[in-house]
Amino acid sequence: MSGELTQIEEAGSKKTGPTSPRVSNFDAHHAPEKELLADCVHCGFCLPACPTYLMWNEEMDSPRGRIYMMDRASEGQMKLDKTFQRHMDRCLGCMACMTACPSGVQYSKLIEDTRGQVERHVRRGVGDWLFRRLLFATFPHPKRLRALAGPLRFYQKRLQRQVRASGVLQRLPKRLAAMEALLPEVPERREPVAAVTAAQNGRRRRVGMLTGCVQSVFFSRVNEATARVLAAEGCEVITPEEQPCCGALMLHTGLEERAAAMARRIIAIFEEAGVDTVVVNAAGCGSTMKEYGHLLRDDPEWAERARAFSAKCRDISEILTELPRRAERNSLRLRVAYHDACHLRHAQGVWREPRQLLRAIPGIEIAEIAEPTLCCGSAGVYNLLEPETATELGDRKVENLLAAQAEVLVSANPGCLLQLMAGLERRGAKTLPAFHMVELLDASIRGVTAAELLWRREGIRTVPITVSPSVPFLK
Repeated sequence: MSGELTQIEEAGSKKTGPTSPRVSNFDAHHAPEKELLADCVHCGFCLPACPTYLMWNEEMDSPRGRIYMMDRASEGQMKLDKTFQRHMDRCLGCMACMTACPSGVQYSKLIEDTRGQVERHVRRGVGDWLFRRLLFATFPHPKRLRALAGPLRFYQKRLQRQVRASGVLQRLPKRLAAMEALLPEVPERREPVAAVTAAQNGRRRRVGMLTGCVQSVFFSRVNEATARVLAAEGCEVITPEEQPCCGALMLHTGLEERAAAMARRIIAIFEEAGVDTVVVNAAGCGSTMKEYGHLLRDDPEWAERARAFSAKCRDISEILTELPRRAERNSLRLRVAYHDACHLRHAQGVWREPRQLLRAIPGIEIAEIAEPTLCCGSAGVYNLLEPETATELGDRKVENLLAAQAEVLVSANPGCLLQLMAGLERRGAKTLPAFHMVELLDASIRGVTAAELLWRREGIRTVPITVSPSVPFLK
């Protein structure tokens, strides 16, 4: 270990000198906890699981190296500077290291607390600061996204092809070009999920559903499918209006106070709704909501409420496997490649449940993708902040995806689907349809055939599905 971390030790000694007092360079507010740092025994099991270490073979871009840097900073042996910031920024936050770690290191808490420290103490360059302001002034705000939907749809239908053919995008900053490449197809119309969706054949649970920010505007069909499936399984679905962002994007990038404010609003909204369970169908949102207790741990008014709320949160696949199956599944003959969203598999430890639900659909064949635990590069807004790294990871995942020779791509997170569809388009294979897992369950329950499901669906881009009048819809 000592030989591999020579660079870090040299960097630390250059920053502070051998006679520097051991005073932490972190402030007192939610500094990475020494007890959690001490859990790391530097065994190296995390190295082959870490995407950035696999790509660069650089110790400071591994979980072990980053934890070592955190520990040095906590002892006053390494300053919070641009170098420290850069290595923390490069982490995808995929949490694959947590799955690989035999010591149970809670890396998610360490990296999020450290990023909060970095945002408070290290000034960003003007370009980086402005781009981040643009992202966080837009993505976490559903009303602003809805206002942008019309102009974006006009661009996609009337201008996008010409703009891409002109080559002008190649002359844009890489972050802006990545934003354009990842732009989801804007649906012609968006119908919000009803405030209350009645349970079918008797209520056995009252659940609340998070609609999400980007999801509610660009992937409303996933929310609609989620409500229908839950209702078919006997759940009354409560969908509170005017939900804010859950705070995941801010928390994962160090904007802790903004994330905490959004967490409080979400908790209050679902407390008022009086639900037994809060269902989430986006992996990054779910992992954050399950950690509200940690985020608000020092807030005397909210700490206990946050812990109680987090205990109610379930991914859609978790609640559907918990409930004895009630709705009949009809045949859906498809070979699907299932991609694990990192914040579902690693951060939440949920990977068996989606496969179990898919295998319960008659006719479904699951084609496992090679390197299933490796991040696709989406990682919240990482593919916008670090587009070159994200593109390399996306292309690697697409190679594995194509090798699976599946008919459709399935995941449980819209960000992953967008990332992979962009990679498929770079390979000229954009016709591989992509679905959220719950959409296949919805189609099976409603009796939609594979041909009807795939009809005119181009990748993740949505087209209304025509279903025989004999097929009942769950309203």
